[in-house]
Amino acid sequence: MNETAYTPSPRTDTEPSVLVATTRISWASVFAGVALALTVQLLLHLLGVGIGAATFSPSGDAYAGPGAIASGLWFAFSGVIAGFTGGYAASRLSGRTGTTTGVYHGLTSWAVTTLVVVYLLTTSAGALIGGALGGLSSAASGRIAASAPAIAADPFDEIEYRIRDGIGGNDPAAMRDATVAAVRMLVTSDEAETDHARARAVDALAQARSIPVTEARARVEAYERSYRTAVAAARKQAHEMAATTAAVVSTAAFFGFFSLVLGAVAAWIGGWYGVRRVEALSELS
Repeated sequence: MNETAYTPSPRTDTEPSVLVATTRISWASVFAGVALALTVQLLLHLLGVGIGAATFSPSGDAYAGPGAIASGLWFAFSGVIAGFTGGYAASRLSGRTGTTTGVYHGLTSWAVTTLVVVYLLTTSAGALIGGALGGLSSAASGRIAASAPAIAADPFDEIEYRIRDGIGGNDPAAMRDATVAAVRMLVTSDEAETDHARARAVDALAQARSIPVTEARARVEAYERSYRTAVAAARKQAHEMAATTAAVVSTAAFFGFFSLVLGAVAAWIGGWYGVRRVEALSELS
């Protein structure tokens, strides 16, 4: 009986084809870019703090003029370098060859980095790194404190001192308190009660100092003028402080906006350059 020998067909081992979605985002590469960007930004801010502390002069204003400008420029520079580094790393590590996809990887890395920085600065964790990451806000707040004039707590304090000085008698403390209360009621009363309050203040001052009524009236009128002048000066200082604060906050907000825009542009360029590097390596291989 003839037996037919079985000859196995040649076996070809082939790897299964894998379909790679070239437009799908790679979150692993994005988070790697975020980690790198945060580290670079922290290092640059620490360097800026070190340089600023080394050049600090106790006799000068640490926040005025060139100090605030240099702090803001370093803040923007750090954001640009960190944005480019994170965008490049995210795009390069994603392995994508599409320019649009690589750019979006860079922008996503920048966006996540920005959100993380904002979160750190608005929570308790920001206390650990606020000194390194808060250069712009520190410069702005310092400029407000330096430019805002000192506002008197109470315009009546100086008048009260003048009233109490020189009052004697059997019970000087009670007479001082009564006179101060009468004059305070005069300068803070409504127009309808001004005449009555002035008469009481004149009588109280005349009795406390044992002086004629005409002299007491002249002194009370001088107290009124002094109080009105102090109130007007305090209002002027308050208006100047409000204007200064608004100007500084507006400048800081615009500066922060343009710094973030520059960081986004740097991340976009980093993402584009990362794709170009991937394409170059693909051509070489």
